[in-house]
Amino acid sequence: MLSSLLWLLAIVLVVIGIAGTVLPALPGPILVLAGLVAGAWADGFTRVGWLTLGLLAVLAGLSYLVDLAAAALGVRRFGASKRAAVGAALGTMAGLFFGLPGLIVGPFAGAVLGEVWARRGLAGAGRAGAGAWVGFLLGALAKLALVFMMIGLFALAWLYW
Repeated sequence: MLSSLLWLLAIVLVVIGIAGTVLPALPGPILVLAGLVAGAWADGFTRVGWLTLGLLAVLAGLSYLVDLAAAALGVRRFGASKRAAVGAALGTMAGLFFGLPGLIVGPFAGAVLGEVWARRGLAGAGRAGAGAWVGFLLGALAKLALVFMMIGLFALAWLYW
């Protein structure tokens, strides 16, 4: 009975976690990791051990680093100043507290303010903001890829080890 409940919990957490990877209101990769730990626990950690779970935790942590760096790298790719890149990263962190609108406006506003502070003009500030958005979108795709890597690694460990 406990095993069935743990598998149900695992499935629910993984599904919500996948949604949370693209929706900013939920900590997606952490929920996926929690679901995969519940799945390993359901089997008594015999098929999926602590080494695999440790690797899954590293991938979950990496997804957050990708999220923070993506907007800043997008800004730099569009030729913006270092101040705009720092502004995009700070805007992303600040935007986390305001849900989806914050994650859309935060990197853009941070990059624009950083570029204005660097005195590059409104055209440069607009390019910096566009770069922040492109970086945010690419970061979301990278996070989603990492989450599916986590699920795939869990499946491989469960099936073959």
